[in-house]
Amino acid sequence: MKIDNLTFQDNITEDSEFIPLLSEEEEQQLLNTDVPNVLAILPLRNTVLFPGVVIPITAGRDKSIHLLKEAYAKKQYIGVTSQKDVKQDEPEQNDISKIGTVAKIHKMIKMPDGNTTVILQGLRRFKIIEFISEDPYFKAEITLLSDKKPKKNDAEYDAIIDSIKDVAIQIVKNSPNLPSEASFAVKSIESPSFLVNFVSSNMDLNMEDKQNLLNESSIKERATKTLRHLNFELQKLKLKNDIHSKTKYELDQQQREYFLNQQMRTIQEELGGGFSSDQEIQELRQRAKNKKWGKEPQQYFDKELKRMERLNPQMPEFSIQRNYLEFMLDLPWQKVSKDKLNINYAKKILNQDHYGLEKVKERILEYLAVLKLKGDMKSPILCLYGPPGVGKTSLGKSIARALQREYQRMSLGGLHDESEIRGHRKTYIGAMPGRILQNIKRAGVSNPVFVLDEIDKLGRSNQGDPTSAMLEVLDPEQNTTFHDNYLDQAYDLSNVMFIATANDISNIPAPLRDRMEMVQVNGYTVEEKVQIAKKHLLPKQLEDHGLAKDFIKIGKKELTFLVDGYTRESGVRMLDKKIASLARFIAKDVAMEKDVDPKLTREKIEEILGPPQESNKYENNDVPGVVTGLAWTSVGGDILFIESILSKGKGNLSMTGNLGKVMKESAQIALEYVKANHESFDIPLQKIEESNVHIHVPEGAVPKDGPSAGITMLTSIVSTFTRRKVKKNIAMTGEITLRGKVLPVGGIKEKILAAKRAGIKEIILCEQNQKDVQEINEQYLTGLKFHFVNRMEEVLEIALLKTKA
Repeated sequence: MKIDNLTFQDNITEDSEFIPLLSEEEEQQLLNTDVPNVLAILPLRNTVLFPGVVIPITAGRDKSIHLLKEAYAKKQYIGVTSQKDVKQDEPEQNDISKIGTVAKIHKMIKMPDGNTTVILQGLRRFKIIEFISEDPYFKAEITLLSDKKPKKNDAEYDAIIDSIKDVAIQIVKNSPNLPSEASFAVKSIESPSFLVNFVSSNMDLNMEDKQNLLNESSIKERATKTLRHLNFELQKLKLKNDIHSKTKYELDQQQREYFLNQQMRTIQEELGGGFSSDQEIQELRQRAKNKKWGKEPQQYFDKELKRMERLNPQMPEFSIQRNYLEFMLDLPWQKVSKDKLNINYAKKILNQDHYGLEKVKERILEYLAVLKLKGDMKSPILCLYGPPGVGKTSLGKSIARALQREYQRMSLGGLHDESEIRGHRKTYIGAMPGRILQNIKRAGVSNPVFVLDEIDKLGRSNQGDPTSAMLEVLDPEQNTTFHDNYLDQAYDLSNVMFIATANDISNIPAPLRDRMEMVQVNGYTVEEKVQIAKKHLLPKQLEDHGLAKDFIKIGKKELTFLVDGYTRESGVRMLDKKIASLARFIAKDVAMEKDVDPKLTREKIEEILGPPQESNKYENNDVPGVVTGLAWTSVGGDILFIESILSKGKGNLSMTGNLGKVMKESAQIALEYVKANHESFDIPLQKIEESNVHIHVPEGAVPKDGPSAGITMLTSIVSTFTRRKVKKNIAMTGEITLRGKVLPVGGIKEKILAAKRAGIKEIILCEQNQKDVQEINEQYLTGLKFHFVNRMEEVLEIALLKTKA
């Protein structure tokens, strides 16, 4: 609330004609003033004039100054209205409010800056009927408006008027910016309607709200709205004062605490130490007495505690020493949790949490069996490696649940600072222990299950080599005395069950790889993925999306379509995302209260997820030189086509398809072998010498490398030279030598599953890969015929037909 009128009253007391504190008789005189039908209109940019109220106006626009000078000289009344858009310098007719107040000019003052200030008093409200002219200023035909006054002895209206007075006086008392004399001005107003107008004019409201009050023809309704705005302003003012008082109190408290702390520091300096630091030292000593740790840590702690006693508490070294001793006490040292070494229970937990992965689960159970019989952890560190999304990290969680141990996980991806493993020297500012001991401290015991995630992605920088720091952590013969730079003494990690995970073991340095037992976690078959989706992924996504079990029903065929058509991976991470997409779609329909059919058909899946992806399928054997090979990728197995063609030349070899160095060498070996044995293949030497061979592997944007395409390339070259077609529905993988020997390759399981998905019926493998096939569940091999070979001649005998194109 801004009681601006008081200042004007002080300046104009000589002329009692326009003192703003009107009586009811004076107000009636203003209402009875004769006003002409045509008035000059003065639009105000940021003020609304109410009847009876006196306000100062500073005019800066040429039109407004001209209007005021002429009206003041001729003692004419003017019409004062508010401007709708305050940013408009030259308002149009549509920018001017239709309802305003007839005003009388009491005084005009020429200001030094060229502007003109006038003191206006409102008489009564009017409405613009029609604008007559705009030049040199606005003139309009008007009609006077009468205020609808309440009935006599209206108790409700009297109560509203009294409330307006009380609230206005409270605002004056609570506001530091308003003089106390303003409350006397409010009390001295006799006319209720003028009180409403006076308060409305001085309230801290925007132009639109003030104009709405002026537009109100009923005095009672205008009073009600004014009281509502006043109450809101009072609440806002009280809240502001409360915040100010609270802030002032908090600042006073801080100053008081600062003063007391300064006094305490002075006393401590005089006493050569202080009782607060003595109390801290006694607490640390008491904690050390109850600590379960070895003799050496106890002696080292006592030595460091005595050093802390000699330090001045005001020195930075004091807090560094205190943090170090607290970290020593927080470490679990010899505190261990009791293992639940029940192998049958562990097997049950592993089977509950993971479907398939039989070899991996068997190796984990063996590991736990040795732990049960031997009683210590001095056995090899397991490193689970395989493609993304096959459950390597979650296997660590399952082991912790089976043993009822604490679980800790540390991601090593992108870690390139050795101090992240070993910590910093405690003498450095901001020194911290390494993340190994931080996680041990967080676990609260010295024997958690500790998963070292993505160990193949450790980096190296000028801050050191973290892979070298991991050598001590993962060596059972060395980690009994692990040295952290911050702790600066030996810590026993031999009770920790470390489990590392990796995607590509070729990125792990040989010394580090040598300290771990590598356990391969193969990708899942389609059948396994279907079971995982049914037993684990679908129930999990239903729960995550707030859906009951019967909201989604999906059969085995539909799940198989989902796996084949929308995922190309060894793991189930993408499958989990696709099931989440289905669950979100159903959840949306349920939330919109639509009729939801819980059964998901193949057509419904396509409607939600879009058309399925095109997977590699076997094509045909119409063209000689096109042979189907099998490849391993980071997301599982796949088939690839190797093509070769002849052109007139001088026996040169060219290759395309974004091939790696090893793959190019396989192609050169294959061509040289054909040249050396051309007679056995019934290929004229002259044809070889006069022909250039071009080998291409489609999908040239995808990098390809590895030795497993050797026999495929040789078969393609021989087929091209002899024009013999390749047998239908056959694929092969294997490496070759210059002597024509077929060598074994890896990734057999993934390659076989890829072949089966692509519709292959026969597969050629090295005889030494037969053991890999025997490890695969027989149900995944149905419909496949295997040829195990040792020599290239056997491959060509099986793969090439006698008929020529």
